[in-house]
Amino acid sequence: MKQMELLKEKKKKEKWSNEDISDLCLSLSMLIHAGVGGGEALALIAEDEELEWKRERLLWMADQADMGMPISYAFEESKCFPDYVVGLLTMGEQSGRMEEALAALADYYESRLHLERQIRSALLYPAMLLGIMILVVGVLLVKVMPVFDQVYGQLGSQLTGVAAGLLAVGNFLGKMMPLVILLLAVLAALLLVFFLSEDVRSKVLRAWRLRQKDGGVSQKINMARVAQSLSMGMSSGLMIEEALTLSASLLERDSAPWKRCLDCAEALNSGQPLAQSLREHKVFPQAECRLLEVGMRGGAGDSAMEEIARRLSLDSEEALEKLVSKIEPTLIIITSVVIGLILVSVMLPLAQIMTTIG
Repeated sequence: MKQMELLKEKKKKEKWSNEDISDLCLSLSMLIHAGVGGGEALALIAEDEELEWKRERLLWMADQADMGMPISYAFEESKCFPDYVVGLLTMGEQSGRMEEALAALADYYESRLHLERQIRSALLYPAMLLGIMILVVGVLLVKVMPVFDQVYGQLGSQLTGVAAGLLAVGNFLGKMMPLVILLLAVLAALLLVFFLSEDVRSKVLRAWRLRQKDGGVSQKINMARVAQSLSMGMSSGLMIEEALTLSASLLERDSAPWKRCLDCAEALNSGQPLAQSLREHKVFPQAECRLLEVGMRGGAGDSAMEEIARRLSLDSEEALEKLVSKIEPTLIIITSVVIGLILVSVMLPLAQIMTTIG
């Protein structure tokens, strides 16, 4: 009991990442396929674990399995794995397809890890570009505009209109420079935490998906997650209704996609065909539903769902790339317009003065 309380306390501070879950499930699947028992497999994995808190948790799970407890029970009581992992492992044990369930979990969390890396990479370049844009504009306003003001003063004139306004902004920023530097440092720190911390990144992305509500890139990502989950559940021997209910647990609670999944599961329980239910509740696009319907009629529902998951994953990746491709030129255009406005506002009057003097 004391060891279990210690593990629960550590759970508040430590969390298994998608990469950790994928590696653990893949290792367990391979060891079980080789004929190694669940408890022994967990103990072997613990021997190669470098982090002490993970090793302790794996050894505790191995002890539970050696005492005759199901592996799903050890995963659940460790309090460090998502409900989806526990639910699928439970169904895998009940259906006698534990190895397939573990392999499917490994593939699923590997795909989630790949998607998160794509999102992180997609956001990194625009963030750097925005930082450079702010730096360039700041230097122009704070350092360059006062030089032009001095030149105008030596010529017996002064900056007016837009140029005068930009000079006032630059002077204000110059006076507030310590505060500006502090704010930029805080912003840089927040961006660094976002890119380095999986927990923070997942919370921010979850808030973004909720803000997106039920459209755009967020919708495509949710569809891909549900399709991957259903494909995994069907290949692991789960009932469709149970697989769909578990898939809903991967989505934000009370969101529109979450409600659609649960409504679809209720329709399946009432006897409605899977493809029809998915189509009516708009869980998947119509083209994918037709593909699933044909696959179900031919007895290849698992293969059809796997193909649907692949297609929707590609769609979500392409949608993300298109979004990023719009952000980059937008930032470049804004930067060019601002810099051009600054230069034109001071160079045109200066050119007129020089023409008059000449």
